[in-house]
Amino acid sequence: METSPDSGVAAQAPVATVAPVLQARGVFRFRTDEGQQIPVVRDVSFELRNQEFATIMGPSGSGKSTLLQLLAGLDRPSAGEILIAGEDLAKGDEEYRASVRRRKIGFIFQFFHLLPDLTVHENVTLPLRILGQNPKRHAGRIDNLLELLGVQKLVHRLPSALSGGEMQRVSIARALSTQPPLILADEPTGNLSSKAGEEVVALLRAVRDKLGTSILLVTHNPRDAAAGDRVLFLHDGALQQAAELTGGPFGVADVFHRLQELGI
Repeated sequence: METSPDSGVAAQAPVATVAPVLQARGVFRFRTDEGQQIPVVRDVSFELRNQEFATIMGPSGSGKSTLLQLLAGLDRPSAGEILIAGEDLAKGDEEYRASVRRRKIGFIFQFFHLLPDLTVHENVTLPLRILGQNPKRHAGRIDNLLELLGVQKLVHRLPSALSGGEMQRVSIARALSTQPPLILADEPTGNLSSKAGEEVVALLRAVRDKLGTSILLVTHNPRDAAAGDRVLFLHDGALQQAAELTGGPFGVADVFHRLQELGI
């Protein structure tokens, strides 16, 4: 069933659910190497609260990408539970997990993944069409979303006519078009200049503040990690629970100092 349209972005903020928007409980993921089971993700447990902007910081090879794939339901854990807005990803098959992703999660990638033959507006509204909804019924809300992200004047352009920063802004709008309660961002500034990256992270905070969307950003960049309300540190597939930073955003020096303490 289609949701009714609304003319204002702020009025369409996701409704907070009773359960945390994301819960991971004792999550493990093993890979097989010469007959041995090697842990890539080890006993990860944490919650992302409603309307929270949290970051997971870890170096290359720490298990960040594997963990994000598990949290998104793109891969299944070897052990443990993952719940998205109270829905257990282990309760169904791939079709069920895909349904949860389409309804509950918006994705922001390092390399944008915009469809080259679609205009900005068509890319942004594609998730609505995948859900069987008519984008025209959401025109006012989408226009306000494009304005919030500073791309309202680019709606008729193809991705090839955009800068990297503009493409990432469009991908953020696409991730938000279905009003998911959760955004998963995978190294969203990794393909941008320093200035464009700072602008994108600032926009993500604005999205959280104005729309109430929960955001989990995974990065190896201390500057990006510092933007979170909370910073979690991943090392050798395990979260360093005692080292977690809370009460952000932080100074980049705070993140560097914690990394030094952890020897990461």
